[in-house]
Amino acid sequence: MLDQSTICAISTSPGTGAIAVIRLSGSEAISIADKIFRSPNKKKKLAEQPANTLHFGQIINNGEVIDEAVAALFRRPHSFTGEDIVEISCHGSLFIQQKILEVLVENGARLARAGEFTQRAFLNGKMDLSQAEAVADVIASSSAAAHKLALNQMRGGFSKEINELRDQLLHFTAMVELELDFAEEDVEFANRSELRKLAVKVEELLRKLKNSFQLGNAIKNGIPVAIVGETNVGKSTLLNALLNEDKAIVSDIHGTTRDVIEDVVNIHGTAFRFFDTAGLRETVDHIESLGIERTYHKLSEATIVLLVVDTLNPYPVVKERIDKIRKRITTGQHLIIVANKIDTGKPETIQQLDNLELQENEKRVFLSAKEKRNFESLVDLMTHAVNTDALGQEDVIVSNARHYEILKNAHEAIERVLNGLDTGITGDFLSQDIRECLHYLGEITGEITTHEVLGHIFKNFCIGK
Repeated sequence: MLDQSTICAISTSPGTGAIAVIRLSGSEAISIADKIFRSPNKKKKLAEQPANTLHFGQIINNGEVIDEAVAALFRRPHSFTGEDIVEISCHGSLFIQQKILEVLVENGARLARAGEFTQRAFLNGKMDLSQAEAVADVIASSSAAAHKLALNQMRGGFSKEINELRDQLLHFTAMVELELDFAEEDVEFANRSELRKLAVKVEELLRKLKNSFQLGNAIKNGIPVAIVGETNVGKSTLLNALLNEDKAIVSDIHGTTRDVIEDVVNIHGTAFRFFDTAGLRETVDHIESLGIERTYHKLSEATIVLLVVDTLNPYPVVKERIDKIRKRITTGQHLIIVANKIDTGKPETIQQLDNLELQENEKRVFLSAKEKRNFESLVDLMTHAVNTDALGQEDVIVSNARHYEILKNAHEAIERVLNGLDTGITGDFLSQDIRECLHYLGEITGEITTHEVLGHIFKNFCIGK
C-alpha cells in the first residue's frame, strides 16, 4: 500500500553550493510549505496559486527569517511523483538546508528514504519499473554513451518492446486456456501455426535483448580493454599515456607488472576500463605466474584486446605472439595489434607487420607510446570498435543486471513453448510455459513485483530522488 505521508529531502548534491533544492511531495506538501513560506506582500498563499508556477518569498520559522527562496509548485497528477510537489530553491549553505528540513519536519513532513520520490512515481503509475531504474542510471551516467542508453530506457524504449510482446502472448494464452474449458469437445481456439510464428518472434527478440547485455553493461561500467603482451614491450607506458598519468611503474626490468592494474577514463564520450596486465613469458616465479594467469582471465573478459608488440624484436617472434593471442580471441571481441616503439624499431619488422593479413575484428596501429606518436590513431580504433555513436534513440540495449537475469529466464520459457509446439504437448502444459514467460516479462516492467524487489531496487538510489 502506498504511504500517504508527505516526504521531504535535499535533492541537490551534498555539500555547499550556490543554491540547493529541497523537495516536498505528498497530499500535505502545499499546506506544509504554506506554513513556512511568506511572500513579499505577506498575503499570497501557495495553495491558491496555479500549478507549474514559481514564487519568490522567505522561509520563516516562528517569525525568524531563515532564507530568501523560490518555491516551485506542481499539482497532482501532473508532477514527477504524481502527487503535489513543492520544490524550494534556497542558498546552498549547509546550515540553511538542514534548518529548512528541520522546519518542514516540525510542520508535518518526514524525511524521505533513498529513492522514495522515484518509487512513488512508479507506484502512482507515472513510470514503470524499468523506467524508474533508468532514473538512477541517468544520474550515475559518466559518459555520453551511458547517458544515451539510460535516457532511452527512461523514455520507455525498453518497456515498449516488452509490453508489445506481453500483449500478443496474453492473447494466445487466453485462447489456449479457453480450449481447456472445452477439452471434451476437442477444439482449438489458438491457431498453432500463428502461435509458433509469434513464439519464434518472441524468442528472437528475447535472445537479441539478452545478448545486448554484454555491450550495455560495458557501456554502463566502462568498455573493458585488456592491454596484453610480452614483458617489457611498453604496456605500462601505453596505459600511462592513455590515462595521462603515471599509474603503472615503467621499468626495463622484466616482470615489473605482476598484478592487474585497472582504471577508467572517458575518451570522446565513451568510458573505457583499462587493464594493464602482467607480461606474458615463461617464468618459474610463483607470484609472476599468478599475474600471468590473471592476464588470460582479463583477456577473456575484455571487449577490446590491445596486443602490444615490440618492433625491436624480429618479426617471427612478434608473429608467434600474435598467433598465440589470436587463438584466445572469441566472437564479439576486438583485437587491436599495437606495434610499439616505431621510433627505434626494426624497419623490416615494421614492414612485415604492415603486410600482415588481418582477420575479422582485427585492426593494427603503429605508434610510440613513450613519445605518444600516432596516439590518436589508437584512440580512433578503440572508439570505432564499439561504435556507440551508431546507437540510435530507438535502439534497445540492456544494461541492467536484473533485467538480464529475467530475460534469461523468459528466454528459457519461450524455448520450452517452441519445443512444446514441435512435440505437440497438451494445451495445459503449453499455457503454463506461456504464462511463465509472461510472468518474467512482467517482472521487468513491474506489473508483477514484490515489496522485497522494490526495496532492493530503490535502496540503491540517492536520497532526494
